[in-house]
Amino acid sequence: MFPAAFDYERAESVGEALDLLEEHGDADVEILAGGHSLVPAMKTEGREPDVVVDLDVPALDAVNALDDRTVVGALTTYATLVDAGAVRSTVPLVAETASEVGDTQIRNRGTIGGNLAAAHPGADLPAAALASDAVVLLRDRDGKREVPVTDFFRGDGETAVERGELLTGVRIPHTDEAGFAYAKKTHPATGYAMVGVAAVVETDGPGGQGSVSRARVAATGAVDRAVRLPAVEESLVDGPLDSAAIDAAASEARVDIDPGRLRSDAYASGEFRGELLETYVARALETAAERVDDDALTA
Repeated sequence: MFPAAFDYERAESVGEALDLLEEHGDADVEILAGGHSLVPAMKTEGREPDVVVDLDVPALDAVNALDDRTVVGALTTYATLVDAGAVRSTVPLVAETASEVGDTQIRNRGTIGGNLAAAHPGADLPAAALASDAVVLLRDRDGKREVPVTDFFRGDGETAVERGELLTGVRIPHTDEAGFAYAKKTHPATGYAMVGVAAVVETDGPGGQGSVSRARVAATGAVDRAVRLPAVEESLVDGPLDSAAIDAAASEARVDIDPGRLRSDAYASGEFRGELLETYVARALETAAERVDDDALTA
């Protein structure tokens, strides 16, 4: 199916992109940053933007690993996230999650900025961003704005990005002596997560022998946006990271989710997604427990 007619603009710098957003301020403008969400929506879902601004900005395709954080440009592809040593060694959860996105062609063209801005309820990277305590970097003509990812996702396709703003990157803090994992049940029709769970667990002793000092667990696919699971996190803190604790934490997976919010489609009911959520929380935590203070974190 052919999309409706639209005006095409190409931006080769952040400033040029912002100028175009301002110039077309009264129009329905979409940003093209990979296109794996936008183009199918224009072809099959009736999305009809007036203007498409294609980002061709080399400065936004970069990974900058600092002492305590890694900054990833919005046009960094999934393939770069998977392959870049700076990502694998400093924020390995992001690299692992990116490896679960789509197929090789999608990973070679899709971008982290496009993924987060599209806010698909089954996208993989939003869960990793939430579990990593990431901060989304935005910019408009008046300056820069930073939004904690916990405040970024508002619903299916809805984010904190305001009219005239451009998502330029993501800042991800480093976590020492932490176990991590992303566990996913792939949707058979779309390749998105039917349910996906990202987890980061820190302990106060080496090798996972101490108590859990902090846990961050986030889910995608279950409801209309990626969400943190505070009841799971609270269940883990101050206890051992053993199988009994993991089972108890997984049983809390649905505590903070209204059953009416659970997504349902022809492949899985909301109730089934709720059951999957508990299963994949347990799987993510089991893998994270194995990796606490493991050499794999710095490989």
